[in-house]
Amino acid sequence: MFGYNISKIRKDFPILERKIIYFDNACMSLKPKQVVEKMNEYYHEYTACTGRSMHTLATRVHEEVDKARHEVKKLINAKSDSEIIFTRNTTEAINLIANSFGLKRGDEIILSDKEHNSNLVPWLKLKNKMGIKLVISTTNKDGTFNLERFTRCFSRNTKLVSIIHTSNIDGVTNPIKEIVEIAHKNNAKVLVDAAQGIPSQEIDVRKLDIDFLAFSGHKMCGPTGTGVLYGKKELLEQLDQFIVGGETVIDSTYDSYVPEEIPARFEAGLQDYAGIIGLGEACKYIRSIGQNNIHKHEVKLNTLLTSLLSNEEKIIILGPRDAELRGGIFSFVIEGLDVHHVAKILNHSKNIMTRSGAHCVHSWFNKHGMNGSVRASLYLYNTEEEVRAFAGEIKKIAKFLK
Repeated sequence: MFGYNISKIRKDFPILERKIIYFDNACMSLKPKQVVEKMNEYYHEYTACTGRSMHTLATRVHEEVDKARHEVKKLINAKSDSEIIFTRNTTEAINLIANSFGLKRGDEIILSDKEHNSNLVPWLKLKNKMGIKLVISTTNKDGTFNLERFTRCFSRNTKLVSIIHTSNIDGVTNPIKEIVEIAHKNNAKVLVDAAQGIPSQEIDVRKLDIDFLAFSGHKMCGPTGTGVLYGKKELLEQLDQFIVGGETVIDSTYDSYVPEEIPARFEAGLQDYAGIIGLGEACKYIRSIGQNNIHKHEVKLNTLLTSLLSNEEKIIILGPRDAELRGGIFSFVIEGLDVHHVAKILNHSKNIMTRSGAHCVHSWFNKHGMNGSVRASLYLYNTEEEVRAFAGEIKKIAKFLK
């Protein structure tokens, strides 16, 4: 299949030598040695600040951070490196927009009914604090997006659509191109939460005409505590500053200050230089394999997993029946068993690591009267053998209940 060398890929992840089956990739991906080595390079060879320091080490840090910014720019096909703002994660990137977009009482924001808390709670806070209105676009019964309902959500007060690219509940990817086109026809901007999509799907911000894009490094082979906010340059210029202080200003007096140029004006304080440099390396790593190739691999594994478990009597799979529509996520419940109990059994029986609970989408699970699900999320280094071992254990657990 398209020359996908799984054995070679797995050698890049030393942790897999521990004979674990790691199916918690939607929460956090494992890290390839190339990323760790690049971060260690910073600590071993040029630990210093960038910014105003003029010495050799600082210059090297500046160069490496610039390279990382350029790698991110290439990954999403942004127009300019300056459209890439480094954050700590997707959550911070969304909060930056929520607090900088200039919303006022009565303005409306459209969300889907499957948003992660990171793309719900910041808006709820603004709703309670200043009276903005949240409009929820409900999805179809199988979790797929309903464009007709979405179109009816707009009014003359709609200012922004803030929406997931790919759901971390069931893996469904939304039709972003159509969503953007509809929003723009209604004079609204679009913020896309791509945390779950970008690790294995190509997202071209210019082809899709996305206004703002947020994602995290830790889900895409990158370091923890790293993230990105992309924005069209002309729109970033219009944003208020959110967090201010060191490195966000060119000059200050006791009465006023002059903001830095973009992107520095939004990157307050000392940054995680090692993490940023590691994130750049993660972008290179993913591009070397190809996001489309990763996606095909995930779908292949999920198709196998679905075929092995879809006819089991007590197993309920969340989302569409077609595995191709769920990408790398297989989220399920076993009737009669607590989801956390199932996850613990998997861990202790075969070192199979999954996620259990509401996956930070409590609103959706509360709406559907569910306590959560067990989520097996697949990624570029997972194998058919691991899928078969997982399916075998799930069948044993379900059989025990009969």
